[in-house]
Amino acid sequence: MITIKSKREIELMKKAGLLVSEMHKFIKPYIKEGITTKELDKLCEDFIRSQDAVPTEKGYEGYPASICASVNDTVVHGIPNNYKLKNGDIITIDTVIGYKGYQGDSAWTYKVGEINEDDEYLMKHTEKALYKGINEVKPGARIGDVSAAVEKYAKEHNLGVVRELCGHGIGSEMHEDPEVPNYGLPNTGPKLKPGMVICIEPMLTFGKRYIYQEDDGWTIKTEDGKNAAHYEHTVLVTENGYEILTPRLDD
Repeated sequence: MITIKSKREIELMKKAGLLVSEMHKFIKPYIKEGITTKELDKLCEDFIRSQDAVPTEKGYEGYPASICASVNDTVVHGIPNNYKLKNGDIITIDTVIGYKGYQGDSAWTYKVGEINEDDEYLMKHTEKALYKGINEVKPGARIGDVSAAVEKYAKEHNLGVVRELCGHGIGSEMHEDPEVPNYGLPNTGPKLKPGMVICIEPMLTFGKRYIYQEDDGWTIKTEDGKNAAHYEHTVLVTENGYEILTPRLDD
């Protein structure tokens, strides 16, 4: 069921979203060669709890960490571990923060030191695909308009569009209706209304779109071993457009 958020709920979600933004700003300087993804997770969890907030991902269906830390060919759900980041890696930090029962969710791909041109291209155009989708958000538009805009931009730039994973509604729960795919047809799917909050999150690959899940039950990797990028914002449908609840603060 798709829910329309009340004024009070929206204010709490704005606070949760801002905390996600602040966590990304906080962690960015630590993302460098030699740090482990487990150390990044500890820093993020300590930051979240210091804000009287909750790392919603931790314990969700048994997930063991407060962030997903997905390196290189890991598309999503990389479990933080003892892997030390290397110069030339790219890493996506994806987290959900709960504040007084409401959630904010955002993912961003970061470079470690100097990266190659292919990964620069992948990151740049995955981020742009996110904003192509967001720009379709307004009352009366449909989810398919968002999905089609992401897919069109990705295909124009020869990037693989992962189909098995998608964006979603968000509110008191991390994942709510509707699903927000990164491919589709304009003028299809649920209609957007003021007060709806959705997460738009292109997951694009530098190679083919095919993926597989590792034996840990979480880690999703590209089948061809090519790198992937993932960008996500929590977006509120307003009376005449949209508002990003997880704004970038680190630029």
